[in-house]
Amino acid sequence: MRVLPDNLRDLLKEPIGQLVDDKELLKLLRNEKYIVSVGDLVTYTLLKHEIEPVFCIVDYKTRRGVCSSEIKDMIKSYGKKCIVVQNPPATISDDLWNVIELAYENLENGSLRIEIEGEEDLASLAAIYMAPSDVTIIYGLPDRGVLVVKPTPKNKQLVKEILDKM
Repeated sequence: MRVLPDNLRDLLKEPIGQLVDDKELLKLLRNEKYIVSVGDLVTYTLLKHEIEPVFCIVDYKTRRGVCSSEIKDMIKSYGKKCIVVQNPPATISDDLWNVIELAYENLENGSLRIEIEGEEDLASLAAIYMAPSDVTIIYGLPDRGVLVVKPTPKNKQLVKEILDKM
């Protein structure tokens, strides 16, 4: 299990990838082959606009507490398969890591919903680090927008440096 030390918290507030608003996000993602969404609001935004991620990682929570029933119902309707994973706050559990790895190995098998019991706050790091080059990862940056991340060598190296300190 990887645990986020306090001294890395400020570093994670810095965006990895391109920071966009919802309108730009939808424009950028229209022609992407594989999209991975991390977080309830970004996943909901995609589904509401009929863009299906190849897999999503959600915990049915937002910064303001539990997701609305509208958001939760829409997300729960997505996915040919659902896997529930334990992941405590400020961690990347071994189970979460393994499920993300498995999801990438099975991209062609269709939509997958990964539901987190705990928090998905660091799942984007694992998703970026393990992503094949033809995947686009999106996740929210609270109060700032949505990050669109391509798994470039530069972005993967940045994430690796963070993971190595956990």
